[in-house]
Amino acid sequence: MSTNNELLRREWTRFRRPGRLIAMAAAALVVVALGLLYASGNHASCDGPCPDDPVGPDGSLVDDQFSFLHRDLGENGSITVRMTSMTGTITYPPPNHDRIVPGLVPWAKAGIIIKDGVRRGSSYAALMLTGSHGVRMQHDYRHDTAGSDHGGVSAKSPRWLRLTRSGETVTGYESADGERWAKVGTARLSGLPRTARVGLFAASPGDLTLRPVGLGGATEEVRFTQASGVFDNVTLKGAAAAGGWTKDAVGEMNQTDWEKNHKASGAVEESGTFTVTGTGDIGPGGAEGGARTVEHTLGGLAIGLLIVLVVAIRFATSARHDGPTGGAPLTRRELTAEAVVVGAVTFVTGLLAVGTVVPAGLAILKKNGVPVIEVPALTGVRVVVGVAAALALAAVLALALATLLRRAWPAILVAALTIAAPYAVTSFPLLPDGLSQWLLRITPAAAFATQQTLVAYPQVTAHYAPSAGYFPLPWWGGMAVLCAYAALLVGLALRRLPAGGERAGEHVDWR
Repeated sequence: MSTNNELLRREWTRFRRPGRLIAMAAAALVVVALGLLYASGNHASCDGPCPDDPVGPDGSLVDDQFSFLHRDLGENGSITVRMTSMTGTITYPPPNHDRIVPGLVPWAKAGIIIKDGVRRGSSYAALMLTGSHGVRMQHDYRHDTAGSDHGGVSAKSPRWLRLTRSGETVTGYESADGERWAKVGTARLSGLPRTARVGLFAASPGDLTLRPVGLGGATEEVRFTQASGVFDNVTLKGAAAAGGWTKDAVGEMNQTDWEKNHKASGAVEESGTFTVTGTGDIGPGGAEGGARTVEHTLGGLAIGLLIVLVVAIRFATSARHDGPTGGAPLTRRELTAEAVVVGAVTFVTGLLAVGTVVPAGLAILKKNGVPVIEVPALTGVRVVVGVAAALALAAVLALALATLLRRAWPAILVAALTIAAPYAVTSFPLLPDGLSQWLLRITPAAAFATQQTLVAYPQVTAHYAPSAGYFPLPWWGGMAVLCAYAALLVGLALRRLPAGGERAGEHVDWR
């Protein structure tokens, strides 16, 4: 009986024929070449040097654009306001996109804010009324706490808001009458200076709609919106210096024809009543703003995956005469050795390809002035190792499939339709979002969720679909789906084969 090491050496000797090695090298090269081609072909399009995208306290890209009416605030103090109105404008929404209408998008926001200056990306805590999500307390772009959700606001049904500061701690309260207060949330803003800025703000992100394309897919369209909040009974305690209010625009404002010709963004005071009008958003930044992600460098992965599947299947169905057991049926030990060899070679191939194209592609994008969504080092390692592992498991699955079907072309067809095709077609806005999400839940392609670095935030309206880079399962859930398929098919294949040292009586045609 051959030892395990002898079997592995034998299968490795079978695998390292020039044609197979060339095919594996081609799989790696296509991943690298297409990824670098994509990165090289993307350039920032600005008149002159592009402005830097704002970066939040944690180093991530953020959105930070709003109208701000503010004053200095010391280390201990508070601001209290009564909000009597919140209105807005949405430009050219569905169904006909032919008129401008009054209204608020769900995450339009107006309220009070304490912020580390007016620099974009600086630390902040804000208490606000939103278009459709009631009162919220948000801080440092990613954090959101819900308050009450009692509908809108009016002069007959006002909403009182209060923020208090004690050193680096900011607490938000809301009230219906200015007497009985309910705590909404508390935020700790590390490094908040002794003198911060406090005041009223308004912002309104774009109106997101989906345009049908393909066989039921959708692409995103974003339209300009604007929101206005009306405040009175403004009380400020703990002002760092005497003086009046300062009007500022954090980020660009008054650039659109609507603002220039109809209603400018900014702040107006009249007889103790303040109206603040703004556009933009304060929250997490993302691919919706044009930034690129790690996944954008993996455009060649679908082709590389298909090559790997074909190599694994052709290896499994190749004639058995190239080993010492020439022409004899396969045994369980031999299939196990084949799986180890195919899996290991594919893993190394994927590791080299993805480990090369991701850092190189991102570096080229940055050099070309394209904003890139940075990820923690461990997340980057997870993407590289996870994609390599997904490729390896897919190759082992294809090997087992070929062993069960005993023919190369049927096995290639099944593997392509169940692994490569779902991954490829869901990468584009071709199929309905629901169908794409189900394909990436129930097929082995679910494992490629390991490449996702985008985060879906409930306080951000976005197109959370596979074509936009959002997988329906977490990376570990997707890997579990592929592992289950691989284990099932390998188990079935092993069950059909004789054990090591045994030989079935009939000869099997492995063409």
